[in-house]
Amino acid sequence: MAEHPLTREDIEKALADVKDPETGRGALQQQQIRDVQVTGDVASLTLAMTTHSAPLWDDTQKAVEATLRKAFPQLSTVKVTRAVHQRPAQQLGEVGVPAKSVIAVGSGKGGVGKSTIATILALGLKRAGCRVGLMDADVYGPSIPHLLGAQGSPNIQPNRIEPIMVNGMPVISMGFLVPRDQPAVWRGPMLHQIITQFLRDTQWGELDYLIIDMPPGTGDVALSLSQLLPLTGAVVVCTPQDVALLDAVKAVAMFRKVNIPVLGMVENMSGFVCPDCQKRYDIFGRGGAQREAEQLQVPFLGEVPINIHLREHGDAGTTLLSLEDPVVGPYLEKISWRLAKQLAESAATDPPKPPLPVL
Repeated sequence: MAEHPLTREDIEKALADVKDPETGRGALQQQQIRDVQVTGDVASLTLAMTTHSAPLWDDTQKAVEATLRKAFPQLSTVKVTRAVHQRPAQQLGEVGVPAKSVIAVGSGKGGVGKSTIATILALGLKRAGCRVGLMDADVYGPSIPHLLGAQGSPNIQPNRIEPIMVNGMPVISMGFLVPRDQPAVWRGPMLHQIITQFLRDTQWGELDYLIIDMPPGTGDVALSLSQLLPLTGAVVVCTPQDVALLDAVKAVAMFRKVNIPVLGMVENMSGFVCPDCQKRYDIFGRGGAQREAEQLQVPFLGEVPINIHLREHGDAGTTLLSLEDPVVGPYLEKISWRLAKQLAESAATDPPKPPLPVL
């Protein structure tokens, strides 16, 4: 008996369970799988995804192709053309931040490379194709401008701050407003006002991600953020040794206390690979953050080894080039990918409600 020829309806039925990584809802139902055609043993379609999901575009496309090849082994060719699906960001909280995801990067103590990881995370998402903003909330020790090699002063008008643009990414920091040799001596209420102004008045444009570099420790800024807007979650940075992990546990507890989900932990300064002999030396130990993450039931986003080029690029203000380093670059890119993957898995488990129609 002749085999039934494949139809567009057959292809769409096979792809009914494909999820949009951003929302966790069916991609077919949201018209993100479209232009489905079948000609003989060749199937083609357009897969449209948002820039918020840019780190996962390759994975999603491969999953679609694998699904069709498994369901229809008679297909000789599966053509998937990618397109950008436009989905505007809603304004978040009382400050109206136009972002889909707001991620705080914190640590229980200073000196663990928190600002470097926050910068790398922002740059990694931007490089993948996401629209990203970076806010330096470490007002007492702002280091983001130095790590990015960014200079200048933002144009400040009443209720309007024009951020410094770094490779197309809007950045705001007290480092742009206060001379390097002058300390910031402020109490809690002043900090709250500064954080509010940075969030509310900065002309961010429409963002997929706003990455916020937090001050070290467990202070007022986290409480201010939790009051001003709904954060998507936090990433906690620590080093492998026990004394640093003690403070990292406190940071996780702090975020949970103010109802900010912890999206994952990053282990920085995790081992040193000798460039001469390729032998690894675990100077501060290894795997402590991963073990602690498992005990706290927090995702582990990855490790970053001690690397001289990462330090050199940070000192020179060329942190972006660290992503291209053959040794440390793959470690850094995995952190952005795993964060995006974690958000996609959360959305698939508990899809957000569709936005209400504007009347």
